[in-house]
Amino acid sequence: MLMRTDPFRELDRLTAQLLGNPGTGTWSRPNAMPMDAYRDGDQFVVCFDLPGISPDAIELDVERNVLTVKAERRPARTGEKVEMQVSERPLGVFSRQLFLGDTLDTEHIAADYSSGVLTLRIPVAEKAKPRRIEISTGEPDHKEITA
Repeated sequence: MLMRTDPFRELDRLTAQLLGNPGTGTWSRPNAMPMDAYRDGDQFVVCFDLPGISPDAIELDVERNVLTVKAERRPARTGEKVEMQVSERPLGVFSRQLFLGDTLDTEHIAADYSSGVLTLRIPVAEKAKPRRIEISTGEPDHKEITA
């Protein structure tokens, strides 16, 4: 009901993690955007870990039930005389796409970014919520016809 991830993205991530940067002899870390997703009553909640990313560097788009989350982690160092000693935190653009089911209301997605966690709340569409169906007795109304 909620979503599935792109299997090719996972394959690309694993390949990059195992092979590193071809030709340079260096190993690279994947540009990961870990997430949790769960249902909470009449909404789905999706949380993305985006530590060290400014809220203005996060973009959310929905097109044809595909939710795209894009974030950019920029270098924290400033100045011309800065000499990096250790650089283990991945920089650059991170992107993830989720395929939302038709039973979710993509018009009313709410987003919150706090303590490095982007939380999306996606309501279940009204048409997908359980509803009670009245049962008729099936007995026709009998009226006497007099001639």
